[in-house]
Amino acid sequence: MKHIGLVGVGAMGEPMGASLLRAGFTLHISAHKSRERVERLVKQGAIEEKDPATVGAASEGVIIIVPDSPQVEESLFGERGVAAGMRSGGYVIDMSTISPIASRSFHERLRERGIYMLDAPVSGGPTRAASGELTIMAGGDEQTFKACEPILRAMGTPTLVGPAGMGETFKLVNQIIISVVMLADVEALVFAKKSGADIELLRKVIATATGSNYILDKWLPNTWFKGSHEGGFALDLLRKDLNAALDAGKQMQLPMIASALAGQLYLQASEEGYGKLDYSVVSELYERPAGVRVIE
Repeated sequence: MKHIGLVGVGAMGEPMGASLLRAGFTLHISAHKSRERVERLVKQGAIEEKDPATVGAASEGVIIIVPDSPQVEESLFGERGVAAGMRSGGYVIDMSTISPIASRSFHERLRERGIYMLDAPVSGGPTRAASGELTIMAGGDEQTFKACEPILRAMGTPTLVGPAGMGETFKLVNQIIISVVMLADVEALVFAKKSGADIELLRKVIATATGSNYILDKWLPNTWFKGSHEGGFALDLLRKDLNAALDAGKQMQLPMIASALAGQLYLQASEEGYGKLDYSVVSELYERPAGVRVIE
């Protein structure tokens, strides 16, 4: 495949599109919300199309990366959605983070039209999207994965993790973990600060102990520890993913006690106006009542 479409030129879609252009693909895109991002990709060589249907008509494979299931539905099956323009035998790679149940439905509906699909959500955020180092978790059949693998490798490291919907399942597992681990890190650091601990020394020691984790070692130094919660991964986007996991857990009659508590705390932070900031901003719910600032 040479001609690749991209629907969802947002904070993740733009750097992913740039990676595809660097890899030599011909990229077809259409504007939805951000004209500025589209124009930047056009300057790098992307071709702007009228709408998702014309993107589908121009492309052998189309990547979708939008916020949630309703937006995937509209992008694929709306009046001018990708499926309206794509020829039989084409490929759709949905890299959004959505419900595995919804994803399996999209697989089936596209297959009825002769279009093959992967659900392939990503982890790594805009920074790793820009460097082409995303972790990509793909659900679908092996033949479709092999056909799409060169596209995926232009953006990161893909792994076929199982049948339709399993990519979304793997991604939601990741979101459950990071939601709860962030709370553990924040709670522990505020505890340490209130106790008078040297935070820098604490971080160095914990980095060699069993409490070491990716968020503490890699994520927080680029957000909270810099004295800002700008950039990163928006708290409201994490809430959306966590809610999808909780809904799936409910359908499986699975107790998700820690995830439910995390969801309540992130909701409180969102209601206080922090929804667009990195989810490390949940620290405000701990620092304020404790009367301390971990990073001063």
